[in-house]
Amino acid sequence: MISDGRRDYYSGALMCLIGVSAAYIGSTYQVGTLTRMGPGYFPLVLGVILTFLGILIALSARRGSEAPAGLIESLHTVPSHPDWRGWACIIGSVLSFIVLAEYAGLVPATFACVFIGATGDRTSTWKASAALATGVTVFALVLFAYVLHVQIPIVRGF
Repeated sequence: MISDGRRDYYSGALMCLIGVSAAYIGSTYQVGTLTRMGPGYFPLVLGVILTFLGILIALSARRGSEAPAGLIESLHTVPSHPDWRGWACIIGSVLSFIVLAEYAGLVPATFACVFIGATGDRTSTWKASAALATGVTVFALVLFAYVLHVQIPIVRGF
């Protein structure tokens, strides 16, 4: 079995390899500028970010911070049964967004997606789920409808 420190080195190296590869491939396309992005802009920026994160992961392994033995053992245990409620809520939230975005619009689709997904957490209350869904819906409305001008109706009639 690989020790935790070496595992961090390997995962950091793998992220660096993927990041450098994505940055190289992205640089072969037209990059463009921040205001007029070309097809290579996103892969190049994503590759640079992944490389930076890989370096940070490898450096964190170098520090060698030791976690308590009980914590490491608890992280490697498999739960006795899957959380079917969480799975169902996550899948249901994605499906509800797909259907409602097509037939009801951005606001109902976003609200339903976040609300259904939040109810998958057993510690979440209905009120907290509704508050989270409202906040994310307002943020999505401002970002996607007014800032980015995404071509999806805000609210569509049935």
